[in-house]
Amino acid sequence: MTQSVHRPVMLEEVLTHLLGAAGRRFIDATLDGGGHTAALLQRTAPEGCVLGIDRDPDLITAVRTTLAAELESGRLLLASGSFQALTRIAAARHFEPVDGILFDLGLSSYHLEASGRGFSFMRAEPLDMRFDPCDDSIETAADVLRTRTVDELAAIFGRFGEERFAGRIAGRIIVEREREPITTTTQLLDLITAALPARVRWRAARSAARVFQALRIAVNDELEAVSEALPQAVSLLAPGGRLVVISFHSLEDRMVKQFFVAERDAGRLRVLTKRPLRAAEEEVAANSRAASAKLRVAEKLG
Repeated sequence: MTQSVHRPVMLEEVLTHLLGAAGRRFIDATLDGGGHTAALLQRTAPEGCVLGIDRDPDLITAVRTTLAAELESGRLLLASGSFQALTRIAAARHFEPVDGILFDLGLSSYHLEASGRGFSFMRAEPLDMRFDPCDDSIETAADVLRTRTVDELAAIFGRFGEERFAGRIAGRIIVEREREPITTTTQLLDLITAALPARVRWRAARSAARVFQALRIAVNDELEAVSEALPQAVSLLAPGGRLVVISFHSLEDRMVKQFFVAERDAGRLRVLTKRPLRAAEEEVAANSRAASAKLRVAEKLG
């Protein structure tokens, strides 16, 4: 599993901005494989502390092994749960106020390559897509495809995936699910390909990527989680504390930008990045997923 946990994106930029203000208490709201957290702990040794949060219990378990020494020393605290409950999680661990909070909203390489939950159309897997596979209250991607109307599916693909042929793909799914349940990534990819006009079928992978993204966002209620977590993050920051957010698609980045502007206008934040920072060419060459990363930073006013 540790081989498939993605390397931390824009690590030096994250450290530069989080450590740009005085302080040694941080929250990594999207722990993943612990890459950003490990670097923060190393740079702030011996007094720095991090509270790491992740929805996926498998990732929490992996970090308990890779950062066992930091856990034993008390410099690292872990919480399994959604950053949607950021304030409650921090309060329960008496970890407030803090000097910096990081959100890395990208999808983990573990989820794509090794989770077996259907996040990628490149692998034949069940259509699950839940970040927390133990939470039976959350519908799987297969459930969404089985229960939503054609208009609801088209809205999901159009809004969360910005897919041009959302209506055609939704219509095809409705027809085909009457014949047999759509439960695997291979089935869904074939349906997406068949639904596209013949002239664009050669680039079906692009539409598939957008549809799979849209389903993942819908299953995990990702945009609502971000919308609810950002104000909580501001409330947890000490004056001068930094909020760093890395997003990977336009929907999230637009939400973060608008939130920063509104908080700036309300006198609560100072925006430190007029435009989002992008990964350096060298990083993109070594890690292609960094190409779409956008990093924004704001500082809490006193």
